[in-house]
Amino acid sequence: MPKFIVADDHPLFRGALVQALGQHFADAEVIQAEDIDSLQKQVQTHSDADLLLLDLHMPGANGFSGLIFINGQYPQIPVMVVSANEQSSIIHQAIEYGAAGFLPKSSPPEMISSAIEKVLDGEIWLPADLPPADALNNDDKAAIAEVVASFTPQQFRVANMLADGLLNKQIAYEMDVTEATVKAHLTAIFRKLGVHSRTQAVLAMNQLDISPPQMDK
Repeated sequence: MPKFIVADDHPLFRGALVQALGQHFADAEVIQAEDIDSLQKQVQTHSDADLLLLDLHMPGANGFSGLIFINGQYPQIPVMVVSANEQSSIIHQAIEYGAAGFLPKSSPPEMISSAIEKVLDGEIWLPADLPPADALNNDDKAAIAEVVASFTPQQFRVANMLADGLLNKQIAYEMDVTEATVKAHLTAIFRKLGVHSRTQAVLAMNQLDISPPQMDK
């Protein structure tokens, strides 16, 4: 019996995807998550999941950071990105960051089931007629991605809230910890990123960010 995790903050689309899975995989177990915090809990509880269907624009993550972090923490779970961002550059970047496939949100139900079947069989599924990747130098992004993959769950939360502009006291409130604990996490984050200030850390994290498409928000 296959086990799927569907992570998307839009209840209507999440429900539609759950319904599509139920129709094609009648015996499947489908677990849902609406943000990165709930997703972390679900992947920890269901680390034997056969596939994670992940929206790129999840609350608690910045662009590709969620994909990178989950891949780093749970490499045994294949991740298929499901997004309304259908630019070829974003699709290729998602695969470079470890996605097992990229499913546009505009895909019809029959394509969804076929794509998932391919990924479950160990293949990488991409939209048809996808243009080749541009020959760009992404060494800096690759280095930052490697760091994000090494973050602890707490460091990941702090880094993303930092990138969202939250102050130390706001981060402490959100995480229910002391400001001293937040500062300790920031020190570790700065060391891993090789930076010396909040501004530098935000700039580094923002290299993984992407703008949400209008149809996705």
